[in-house]
Amino acid sequence: MEQKPYLKFTRPETSEILLDWWKELEKSRGDRAELRRCHSPLKVAFTPAYHRLRYALMKHGSIKDMDLALVAGVISHVKSPVPGSFPVQMADSADGKKAKVSSMRFRSLLSIRDDEPDKLFEKMIRIVHLLDDSADIPSLANGIYWWNEQTKKTWAFAYYEHAPSEEK
Repeated sequence: MEQKPYLKFTRPETSEILLDWWKELEKSRGDRAELRRCHSPLKVAFTPAYHRLRYALMKHGSIKDMDLALVAGVISHVKSPVPGSFPVQMADSADGKKAKVSSMRFRSLLSIRDDEPDKLFEKMIRIVHLLDDSADIPSLANGIYWWNEQTKKTWAFAYYEHAPSEEK
């Protein structure tokens, strides 16, 4: 039996499926509202919208169900997709003085272990709201889905490279 590749939202075919699913949520306000009311990835996994996404992605890689539920729940809070790297978006500054997501909040995010999906779920939703409900959906999804030490390190380098200096 052939083993499926790992699911990556940075691949064009999977990011297209994710973006199409997100666009469908715009048309189906009830599904979006149901996902937004979920307070954990487990609750997301009980929704029909999650299963539509899961089914669409199955042929593109092995699926980690609870991680995909975490992605679906957080992505449902994005109102405007914007291009770019999600950690860079957190570091961007509207006034040139302060990052949209403070360094302290960012460090708190990085302290979340990969075995704390409920905590990651809650914190990522708050961050999406801090970014005016805008995010690069594939970048955000990939980071959440593959939340581990490597992801944290990659995000830290991207964030601090673009964040305004804290001494200003």
